[in-house]
Amino acid sequence: MNNQRAKRNIKGLNVFEHKIPRGDFRVEIMIRTLPVLFILMACNVRTASAQGVSAYIGLGTAQDSSSNQGIDTYGDGNIYYTPRLGGVFMNIGGDFMFFPHLGVGAETSFRVTQGGYAGLNYRPILYDFNAVWEPAPVSSRIVPEIQGGIGGVNMRFYYNSQYCDQFAGCSSSNSYLESSNHFDVHFAAGVRFYVKNGIFVEPRVDLRYIHNFFQFGSDLVPEYTVNVGYTFGRH
Repeated sequence: MNNQRAKRNIKGLNVFEHKIPRGDFRVEIMIRTLPVLFILMACNVRTASAQGVSAYIGLGTAQDSSSNQGIDTYGDGNIYYTPRLGGVFMNIGGDFMFFPHLGVGAETSFRVTQGGYAGLNYRPILYDFNAVWEPAPVSSRIVPEIQGGIGGVNMRFYYNSQYCDQFAGCSSSNSYLESSNHFDVHFAAGVRFYVKNGIFVEPRVDLRYIHNFFQFGSDLVPEYTVNVGYTFGRH
């Protein structure tokens, strides 16, 4: 079954009614650009005129319940059920502190591998733009951090298929089908533990309200992450 035939046979998966034309391309460009922008900012901003520039990367998980829907995805009478949200997520981001305790930041978080969703594969990509507040530090090595902002979630769906013939044997393909976009409101709280100079480890909890996140059971999605990062200009 080729990609176009798979699209025609998918019936009842309402996510495809929420497609935004070319939205997937814009999200992909933004996700690839964010880390580069923070690296350039960190390399070009003079620390004398800024309170701090940080970049980080981490691993964790985002969780949500199943919507408990049974879907005849291919219109052949076979019912596939929607899963819980889970798996390993990677988090990449950075922040720029204009003042000692106040700044701005941006980040993206995405499922490292594709998961199964009602007979298809899926990968959620979350992205946010935040105000960053660092209250008075407990010590020079322990710095609490609170973030709040807005962003979006891009739910990407894929069709996995296998082909076999007598000449080349068997091969598999994983084709992108559609995406669904959702607005979100983001809140996060964490603590940075500076282990040496600007190197830090940050356990963090994120909470997102994702508007009309009908693919799963709740619009409230918590995420638990441990980041490792570096603050430029810190001694």
